[in-house]
Amino acid sequence: MCNQIIQASPAENKLKITVKCFIYSPKPTLEEACSWSVSFEKLMKSASGRYCFRQFLRTEFSEENMMFWLACEDLKKETNKTVVEEKVRQIYEDFISILSPKEVSLDSRVREVINRNMLEPTSHTFEDAQQQIYTLMQRDSYPRFINSTAYTELLKKSQQMNTTSKWFFNCNYNCYLFTHD
Repeated sequence: MCNQIIQASPAENKLKITVKCFIYSPKPTLEEACSWSVSFEKLMKSASGRYCFRQFLRTEFSEENMMFWLACEDLKKETNKTVVEEKVRQIYEDFISILSPKEVSLDSRVREVINRNMLEPTSHTFEDAQQQIYTLMQRDSYPRFINSTAYTELLKKSQQMNTTSKWFFNCNYNCYLFTHD
C-alpha cells in the first residue's frame, strides 16, 4: 500500500527525496528539471523546483531558509495593513527571534535593520533579510543540490517519464522510498 512508510537507511535519504518530489510536487518536465542547473533563479521560479530543493534542504537541516524566503514572498503580496502587521510578527517569531528553533542565520547589520523596521511593519520589513537568505541558499546549498544524488535521480526519472510519456510509479518502489513529513 502506498500510504505505508518503510524505513530506509540514512544512505537512502537523498534518493527518497527524489521520489517524494516526483510524487507530491507538480511533475517537472525534463526540460524544466534540467533548467534548474542553469541558474538558481530558474529553480526558485519553479514550483516543482522549490519543492524539491526544500526537501533537499530538509536533509541538510536548513529547511528554515526556504520557509523564511517563502513567508517573505507571501508577505510581499499582502496589502491589508492589519494582516501585514500580523504576518510580520509571525515571521519574526518563527525565523528571526533567537528563541526560535527555526531561526535563520543573519548578520548583525540585517538584524538591526529588521529591528528598526519592526517599529512600523510593512510588507517589505524583511527585504534585506530575505535577500541575504536567498544569497546564502544560492551560494551554499544550491551547488550541493545540483551535484546531489537526489537531483541526478530526478533527472533520470524525468528522462524515463519523458521517453514513455507516462507519469506512473511502481507502488512498492514508492513506499520504500518515501520520507515522512
